[in-house]
Amino acid sequence: MTMSTPEKQHWENVYGTKAEDDVSWFQSYPKTSMDFVESLQVDLSANIIDIGGGDSRLVDALLDKGYQNIWVLDISAASIEKTQKRLGAKVANVHWIVSDVTEFVPPVKYHVWHDRAAFHFLTTEDKIAGYVSIAEKAIHSGGYLVLGTFSENGPTKCSGLEIKQYSEASMATRFADSFEKLRCITEDHQTPFNTTQNFTFCSFRRR
Repeated sequence: MTMSTPEKQHWENVYGTKAEDDVSWFQSYPKTSMDFVESLQVDLSANIIDIGGGDSRLVDALLDKGYQNIWVLDISAASIEKTQKRLGAKVANVHWIVSDVTEFVPPVKYHVWHDRAAFHFLTTEDKIAGYVSIAEKAIHSGGYLVLGTFSENGPTKCSGLEIKQYSEASMATRFADSFEKLRCITEDHQTPFNTTQNFTFCSFRRR
């Protein structure tokens, strides 16, 4: 269980006070994430984890497609509780983890590790290196990492916090020791507030 830290307090406050579509990252359907996951052609029984996916609708989309071993990790218990209420009876088909990703001890090996907009909140070298190390340990050899962050043309802050921007090159360099880059795209995300955020999305294969 994640100890109470300023980061955890921040996100518990965000999810405890804001509606689902009152945050900039809201998507009614996570099309880009699903396109990447489906392109990997893993079995429906594959272990798939969504990092920072507490209130994301990726879990809904994965369940609808028939994926059977879905894991959702978020630092905020409030965000996970919101999604559990939305899913209703389907909640029993998902593994839920409340943890800071940099303190995460993976209980299984994952075939797909997905992260849209969590990694870029790590701005110190120790936290970034810690995340990469955990991902290396957690992902099966031949498994996949799908990562979305703000691009170098994207915002420099989100939810009042500093973030770290990534280009295709800088993201690939960060994971180069253990991951082979498969493909990258840049994408404009339209927020509920009619603003645009530019993202870098890449997929990698674990060596």
